[in-house]
Amino acid sequence: MAFEKRRRQSNRDGERERSEFDQKVVEVKRVTRVVAGGKRMRFRALVVIGDRKGKVGMGLKKGADVSESVNKAVNAAKKNMVTLPLVNETIPHGLNVKYKSSSLMLKPAKPGTGVIAGGAVRSVMELSGVKNIVCKMLGSNNKVNNVKAVFTAFRRMKSKEELSRLRK
Repeated sequence: MAFEKRRRQSNRDGERERSEFDQKVVEVKRVTRVVAGGKRMRFRALVVIGDRKGKVGMGLKKGADVSESVNKAVNAAKKNMVTLPLVNETIPHGLNVKYKSSSLMLKPAKPGTGVIAGGAVRSVMELSGVKNIVCKMLGSNNKVNNVKAVFTAFRRMKSKEELSRLRK
């Protein structure tokens, strides 16, 4: 009995607070640097975080081991947040974006369509709170460049009010 009580207390004390953001590790790669003594191995992590309500961030960092690189990437993602002007759980207008060799086509979709996107773009859309969208990746299949292309599109996105004001 005393053992169970102690275990329950330690579990309560050991719990971490729940983060306001969900996170997804999109890619972890082992990268090498050639030095005089041989090769130095490090890990590069691409992490996307989001609150599923329109705020999303992305971080790309390197570290000596996987956990260190992921933690660094999460901290970088918190500093690199974008707020989306969502309309009925989709984007307000379509966009064609090019980032390096990655081209991306984003189109708003009707409710019930779901997230029609591949790979890394799907992770970003789910964490950002976009529930209905059609995306097509053209050109490169590099995950880092495709995620950066999505964030370029998010930064260019305008709300319905901004669009109507610009048109007048």
